[in-house]
Order: sequence, then structure tokens, then C-alpha cells
Amino acid sequence: MTRTDPTDVPRPDAELHFGVFFQGVNHWTIWSDPSSGSQIDPASFLRVARTAERGLFDAFFLGDGQRLRESEGGIHELDVAGRPDSITQLSALAAATDRIGLVSTSNTTYNEPADLARRLSGLDLLSGGRAGWNMVTTHNAWTGENFRRGGFLDHADRYTRAEEFLSVARAVWDSWSEEAVAASAAARSWSVPGAVGRVRSRGTHFDVDLAPTLPRSAQGHPVIFQAGDSGEGRDFGARNADVIFSAHGLDFDDALGFAEDLRRRLRTAGRSEDALRILPGTEIIIGATEKEAEEKARWVRLEQVTPAVALGIAGRLWNIDLSGRDADGPLPAEDPVIAEYTGTFGSSRFRDTLATVAEWRAKAEANGWSLREAVIELGPQRGHVGTPAGLAEKFARFVRYGAVDGFNVSPYLVPEGLDDIVDLLVPELQERGVYRTAYTGTTLREHLGLAPVQ
Repeated sequence: MTRTDPTDVPRPDAELHFGVFFQGVNHWTIWSDPSSGSQIDPASFLRVARTAERGLFDAFFLGDGQRLRESEGGIHELDVAGRPDSITQLSALAAATDRIGLVSTSNTTYNEPADLARRLSGLDLLSGGRAGWNMVTTHNAWTGENFRRGGFLDHADRYTRAEEFLSVARAVWDSWSEEAVAASAAARSWSVPGAVGRVRSRGTHFDVDLAPTLPRSAQGHPVIFQAGDSGEGRDFGARNADVIFSAHGLDFDDALGFAEDLRRRLRTAGRSEDALRILPGTEIIIGATEKEAEEKARWVRLEQVTPAVALGIAGRLWNIDLSGRDADGPLPAEDPVIAEYTGTFGSSRFRDTLATVAEWRAKAEANGWSLREAVIELGPQRGHVGTPAGLAEKFARFVRYGAVDGFNVSPYLVPEGLDDIVDLLVPELQERGVYRTAYTGTTLREHLGLAPVQ
């Protein structure tokens, strides 16, 4: 391959970063195919993490679900569930891996900062500075029921709580000086007097007074990931995050627009444009030829969007129970019911119901689609499909024109879903000089090329 003239490319030396997202409660990870392994066996987590590390991925990213999803008062039985506590699981993986980062999804609405900061610090120390924290501001009532709170915070208030939460957590991580532990057994005390600071914080949401018990890790702080896509979420990320986990990684122009918007917000926040990495979530489906890749993608969609799943997704759009309908029949003739959003399915919802239904009906009629086909074609889109060489060319363009810094990959099969990416795609990326050939650091912050914590 002839490399692109570097004068034509804004970031000619940029390299792509990969993370793997082992999802929490979801129906996108295919569980019904015979080739699918256990979704909850610790061996599956270990196999995925070790494959990602073999592929020189930056991070293993663990989704979290604190409550089974419910629908109409009953358990939503189509979803994969059964995930252990993320920090517990990642601590086990820390002992079985050497370099890959370990990112915990832990929410700021239903945790307390002194406790969570200490647990994340423990993961960071146990892993030698490989911990990350995906800060989510869960608000839905069905999770809140576990805490007798329900959806107790408005959208904007969730971010004020999250910002105060992070401020306390960083104070906990910064409380020990670098020379806190005595250098000699002959010293009069184990810790140097005054070297462990006390954290005192009284704010709107928290009243904290403690002496933290753990020193800094090799990377200083856990790396902060954030995924809010509202205006408030983007501003919060621009002020506070190290990595943005976005939904803007499928279309190049959309991804570039999102990245440029974040860079404007970074400048407004007084931060460097290079202070943040953008890693959209995606699915990657690989075939030896474009035709084979498209055929595989069709199989994946049919396995993910079963008739029952299709009726569930469409039911959320129409806001009516479609469970007795024929998924391979026509779209519902009824008008959608406009009702207050209850948070039953977390963030998986349609924002403009009437316009979306009108679009679905027009396109289904024009193309002769059934309800299930409409869901597959018009529902949530999942990612990139192609040959190893074609995808490598596409991803090189994305990263070197500044649309993304990499991708957080959600495998459609567990535990072997990364094999094609590691064995087929990574070598193509390396041949183009757009992917590392070895780890050059030991911490997650180093993998991502982030500045050291001051």
C-alpha cells in the first residue's frame, strides 16, 4: 500500500486505539447461537481480556447493570444478564493480565464518593496503574428502586452531583504525597508525619471528612471515561473526562462533527484539544470479501433482532404491547401512544415518536419491509462491516482526519468475538502504520497517550 501524502492529512502519524466493551444487560450479544459461549462464566471474561491484550488493545471495558431490565411489570427475558460487580470482576482480571487497561462502569447517582474512590484506587493499585472509571449518571427509576430512591435526580442535577462526586474522588486520590511511606525501617513512624492529607468537603450532595487509606498508583488517578451526549453531558466531559465513549462512530461526517464540537468545548473549558480521547462504541463484522461480510452482517442482525426482540423494540416506539403480533407481518396500523418516559429501558428510547413512526411507515412501504425488517434496517445501527483491508483503510481515514481516536468494540459473540479483529484486522492496521506493534507503556494512561496526572 502507498501511504497517503502527509500534507493532505491533518494527523498523519495518529494511531488507532481499541477497547473492548463486554456489555452489561443487553440483547446485542448473541446468546442463542450454538457458537456462543457462556455469558457469565469467569472463563469467558478472561478469554476476551486475554484476546484483547494479544491484540494490543488499550482497555477491557466492563458494562454494568445493577438491576434486571423489566417490561410491563415482568422481567425482560430476552436480555443477557448475570454480570458480577465490575470492580470485583476487573480485580480478578488484573491478576490474569499484564498490560491491558481495566475500566469499570460505576454510576455516580447510586454510589458515594469516598467508598467508590477507595475501591477504584484499590483496582488501580492491584493492576499496576491500569484502572479506568466509566462515569455514568444513571437516573432511571427501575435501577433506583434498588436504593429506595427511584429516579430521584433531574437530568441537570445528575451532572452537578457527578461533578461534585469526581471532585471528592480526585481529592481522595491526591491525599497521599509521593514520599508518604518512610524510606527506612529505622524511621520513627511508618508514614511521614503530615504526608497523608485529610479530605474535607461539604457541598450540595456530599459531606465528607476522612483520611484516605491508599497511595497513588503508577498512573496517579484512574482514567476517567464519560458517555453523556446531551449538551450538559458534552460540557461535563470536556471539563472532566480523559476519554469520551460516544455513539458517533458509524458515519465519518457525523463522527467528525461530534469531535469538532468536543474540541470547541475543550477550548472553552481551558483544556488542550489533545487532553481527550474519543472512542465511539461500535461493532465490527469481518468477511474475506465484501459480499461475505454483508452476508455475515445479515446473519448477525437476524440473530440479534429475533422476532421477540423486534416486537419489543417496536413496542417501545409505539408505546403499546406488541407481544402478540406477527413480527414478520406489517407495521402496527395504530398511532403511537405519547406517554411520559418511565426509564424502564434506560437510555434505549426514541426521541421524536411521531416523526420516527412516519419515517418507518414510509420506508417500510417503499421497500416492502415487514416489522422485523424495519427494525433491522431503521432501528439502532451497530457498526462497521467489511474486509480487513477495507476496514483498515476506513479506520485510518477516521483517525488521521481527527474524527475519532479509536473504537470501543462490542463483540456480537462471546468469548470468540474478537478473534477476527485481532487476527485479521490488526495486522492490516499495523501494515498501514496506524496501529501499535507493541505496548510501549505499562499503564492505561500511557496506552492512551494521555498527559501524566499532576
